[in-house]
Amino acid sequence: METLSILVLVISFLFFLGIGVPVAWSLGLSSLLTLLVTVSALPAATTIAQRMGTGLDSFSLLAIPFFILAGELMNRGGIANRLIEFAKALTGRLPGGLLHVNVIAAMLMGAIAGSAVAAASSMGGILGKRMEKEGYPKELGAAVNITSSTTGLIIPPSNVLIVYSLASGGVSVAALFVAGYVPGLLVGLMLMITAAVLVKIKKLPSGESSSFRHLLSTFWKAIPSLFLLIVVIGGIVAGVFTATEASAIAVLYALGLSLIYRELKVSQLPSVLLKSAETTAVVMLLIATSMAMSWVMSAEEIPQQIANSLLSLSDNIVVILIMINLILLFVGVFMDMTPAVLIFTPIFLPVVTKLGVDPVHFGIMMVLNLCIGLCTPPVGSILFIGVGVAQTSIQKVLKPLLPFFFAMILALILIMLFPQISLWLPELFGV
Repeated sequence: METLSILVLVISFLFFLGIGVPVAWSLGLSSLLTLLVTVSALPAATTIAQRMGTGLDSFSLLAIPFFILAGELMNRGGIANRLIEFAKALTGRLPGGLLHVNVIAAMLMGAIAGSAVAAASSMGGILGKRMEKEGYPKELGAAVNITSSTTGLIIPPSNVLIVYSLASGGVSVAALFVAGYVPGLLVGLMLMITAAVLVKIKKLPSGESSSFRHLLSTFWKAIPSLFLLIVVIGGIVAGVFTATEASAIAVLYALGLSLIYRELKVSQLPSVLLKSAETTAVVMLLIATSMAMSWVMSAEEIPQQIANSLLSLSDNIVVILIMINLILLFVGVFMDMTPAVLIFTPIFLPVVTKLGVDPVHFGIMMVLNLCIGLCTPPVGSILFIGVGVAQTSIQKVLKPLLPFFFAMILALILIMLFPQISLWLPELFGV
């Protein structure tokens, strides 16, 4: 019966995905069909509905709609422009200046808005035409924009890290947030090195030199935006407020800043709220159906069976982590990040914790791994946004993307092999 349930779950889920059913509905329907193997229709439907409801009954999840709204306000409120100008002044005359501007600005935008979508759309929209005008290949600019935008999911505040905290059974959100800084910067550095090498090979133009006065001027204009980092993360680390309370403060701060900059009008607020509500609805439906599937999997003891299978192959931490990373890289190609985190965290976390891996370290590693999937077809959401903003095609962008994929994988390997990259800051701050 257990084998039959596993087959029904896997085959039905892949079938629904294959015929184009949205991921959230595929998760819910396959969970329901799996439950029908052992119970009748009414109890099965009732159980799935209950598990979807209880899956969303978490105070920490309240941070997600607030951070989504804060990101939308920042995207519309002129904050991205100021971050780009500051990043441009920082890069000076580095080879391929605008590519480095994109990476740094995406990291700053991610550190403030916590949204890869916001970073990809805003940076691509503002920098894309400027890159083309200065002689950069459109596809190369799109590749840098797509991969650098994912740093916003590692550098806090990150909605995905909140989801991981929920799926892991209560890993500290504050610890995850603080742990994301060094890995996020490492990924950004790897992307910048890759961009510099490609620029040298292709002999692309350097950035414009900036005077110290101009650097100070752009920094001064960016200070109000950057100060949000201190307010949100500083407040969480200091224990002044929780991540959920910090998200509400981020909304108020972003709204005030956008109105002060006068790039967001009061008449535009309804459209901002509507867009945020749409994004929140999609994310929450994914979380609800993923939690239902996680419960069904637990009831059928699938995580325990997979854990036993992996541990029977090897008890070497590095070997197990390599196997898990390869599985997640494959999963990330076909599944969106939120359901992947919710489904595979309960499966793999017990395996790695048995071998002494810190849950915070594993969470950062897992999120970075799945970030790579956001840049790959057929379901890479950031890939589609980056290509759409750049007004090019996926086929043309894939070749320039490959070196940046390898850069992200190299960063992933370093983070996997050296846990202190993730754990140094949480240990320093005692979170």
